[in-house]
Amino acid sequence: MRYLVTYWSQTGNTRKVAEAIFEVLPAEKSLKPFDEVETLDGYDFIFTGFPILQFGPPPAAKIFLSTHAAGKNIAMFVTHAIPGANPQQQVMLGKELGRCRSAFAKSEILGLFHCQGELSEKAANELISTNIPMLMEFAAMRPLTIGHPNPAELEQARVFANAVIKI
Repeated sequence: MRYLVTYWSQTGNTRKVAEAIFEVLPAEKSLKPFDEVETLDGYDFIFTGFPILQFGPPPAAKIFLSTHAAGKNIAMFVTHAIPGANPQQQVMLGKELGRCRSAFAKSEILGLFHCQGELSEKAANELISTNIPMLMEFAAMRPLTIGHPNPAELEQARVFANAVIKI
């Protein structure tokens, strides 16, 4: 069995999850950012991850998936800065995860893992500067994101990877 964990990470959150997944995979395995992947051919299990940006997958993920993922069996992992403490946040997260799933429309999704990542200070400041109330409110939640993904979330990523490879 050959395993690939590939990802795009802007601030390092998604990379941490990719590394946690990679740790538990047996046998032949590779860990590569999207820009180092030439093809997905030859891999039995592919884990693909990215952060949610601007309410869905970032452009780099959309390009990668449209170029490489058609017809492939893929387990996806996603990081986001939504604390998810209230029902409104859960609804928003559900919509964003739905947009991520739709990016895999031509793939077979073996599973989905998502966890909170840390909203960077730079991103929070950019959101504040928009003067759009909803985005400013989201930026104000930054303190709730600091330290994520945390050790428990990284362990959940490992559990997810083990479950997927047993399918």
